[in-house]
Amino acid sequence: MTEALAARFEEHRPHLRAVAYRMLGSLTEAEDAVQETWLRLARQDPAGIREIRSLAAWLTTVTSRICLDLLNARTARGEQPIDETFVPDPVITPLTSTDPEAEAVRTDSVGLALLIVLETLDPAERVAFVLHDLFAVPFDDIAEIVERTPATTRQLASRARRKVQDATPAPPDPARQRRAVEAFLTAARAGDFDALLTVLDPDVVLRADAGALAHGPAASKLVRGAARVAGQALLFREFAPLGRLALIGGEVGVVHVADGRVRSVMGVSVVDDRIVALHILADPGRLAALRLPEEVVR
Repeated sequence: MTEALAARFEEHRPHLRAVAYRMLGSLTEAEDAVQETWLRLARQDPAGIREIRSLAAWLTTVTSRICLDLLNARTARGEQPIDETFVPDPVITPLTSTDPEAEAVRTDSVGLALLIVLETLDPAERVAFVLHDLFAVPFDDIAEIVERTPATTRQLASRARRKVQDATPAPPDPARQRRAVEAFLTAARAGDFDALLTVLDPDVVLRADAGALAHGPAASKLVRGAARVAGQALLFREFAPLGRLALIGGEVGVVHVADGRVRSVMGVSVVDDRIVALHILADPGRLAALRLPEEVVR
C-alpha cells in the first residue's frame, strides 16, 4: 500500500512543488512543504485514503494550508513587509535543452518580478491569487483553505490581482528580451556608459541581494535610475565577461560563473526593448542551495 501510495504521490509532486514555490518564493521551503504533505498523506488511515475523491485536490489543499501556515508565521515574526533588496530563489534552466529533468524544472519557473510582488501580499491574498489565477482552483475550495467565505476569497484574489498587474509588466517575446540582455552585457564589458543608458529604462531599478552578512561594494542595495544603474554596471565590469545567458524564472537573464562556481544570478525584466529591472542574487549560502543545471555552470 505504501509503495503504491508513494508512486501516486510522486505523480503529483511537480504540481505541488510549483504551487508551494509560487506561494513561498523559496525552493527549499517549497520542497519542505511538499515533503510534509507526503508525511501527512502517509499517516492517513487506509480507509480514509480510499474515501478521498480527488487525490490531486486533496494534496493541493494540504500543501496550500502548510504554505499558509508558513506565510502567517513569517508575518508573526515581523518578516513582512520584505526587505526592499530581497530577491526570491530563482529557478534556473538552460536557454535551450532537451534534458527531461531540465524541462521538468522549467515547470517551476516564474518571473522574479512576480515573486517579489507576491512577497508583499497578505498571506491569504497570496494563497487566493496563486491558487485561483495561476492554478485555476475554484473559489469555493480556496475559501476552505483561507477560512473565509467564497465572496471574501474572491475579493482577496481581486486585490492581489490588481497589485500584481500594476507592478509586473508582461514580458516580451524571448528573442527581444535576449537582444536587450545581450546589449546590456556587451555595453558592460566594453565599459560603454552611453550604450548602457540606451538599453536601460530611465526609471530602471536594480535590486541586489548579497545576504545579511555582505559588506563592501557587493553589499545588498537598491539602486534607481539609468545613470546610477549604469554606474553600478561599470563598477563591476570586470565580472561582465563571466556572464552567460540562461533562463531565470523562465525569462532570459544572466548567470555569472567563475572557477566552476556561480557567483551571482541576475533576473532581467524588459519592456519595449529596454531593461526596467535587474534582480541580482549574490548571497553565497542561497546560491549554493540552488538547483543548477550542469549545462549552465560548466
